[in-house]
Amino acid sequence: MIDPGGLPVAAVHWRGAVRIIRSLFPPIDLFEDIADPADWPLLLSAEQKTNPRLMETIGQLDLVPPERRVAGPGATWLMAPFTHVSTDRPSRFSAGAFGVLYAGESFETALFETVHHHARFMAATRQPPGWTSQFREIRLDIAAQLHDLRGPQSELEAVLKPDDYVASQAVGAALRAAGSDGVVYPSVRHAGGQCVGLFYPDRASQPVQGRHLDYHWNGERVDLCRDRSAGTVYRIVPEDRARDG
Repeated sequence: MIDPGGLPVAAVHWRGAVRIIRSLFPPIDLFEDIADPADWPLLLSAEQKTNPRLMETIGQLDLVPPERRVAGPGATWLMAPFTHVSTDRPSRFSAGAFGVLYAGESFETALFETVHHHARFMAATRQPPGWTSQFREIRLDIAAQLHDLRGPQSELEAVLKPDDYVASQAVGAALRAAGSDGVVYPSVRHAGGQCVGLFYPDRASQPVQGRHLDYHWNGERVDLCRDRSAGTVYRIVPEDRARDG
């Protein structure tokens, strides 16, 4: 087991990092329109009296410390990963008790990461082939001191297993409890790619919506990505096939 206290910390400054998310949910007005997060608790208390479903939209605001909340245009994309959490939706560095904002250094890395997880969902639910869910690209800047998991792979093998998150979730929980802002690590879906997992929304900024995307499921994997903004379709070649041919 890796000692989280022994991990190095690196300054990560990425401009134009990429997060790809489902297009299912609209922006949350509270995050977008009310500039001062200090006003949110009182507004929520008043609104709940006339809109009992409000908390379904906002999520668990208490999971984000007041001093680390962000507001203004695009704030939904930064806040939502931390207020909408569930043990039914674990991730690499969280078993679902707290949120993590994941982003890739490049579009290609973010694409391969989301394609993998979407394919697992489609296979598990036995969905028929076809163009399936719609996604949107969010570009954002990262500025944080992050615990660095880009060291020798032999030492970090346990936390970078492709499909076993037991060790990485334990490391994530320990780091967050110790006050860490998050982690930077090599992508296991896109060779040479790098990712961040942020434990708080204020370590990212300038979120801007980019392309609208569709993924095509062929019954076994996601084989096509359509950029609806440009009307272009790209074939997705699995990493192992790309290396072989």
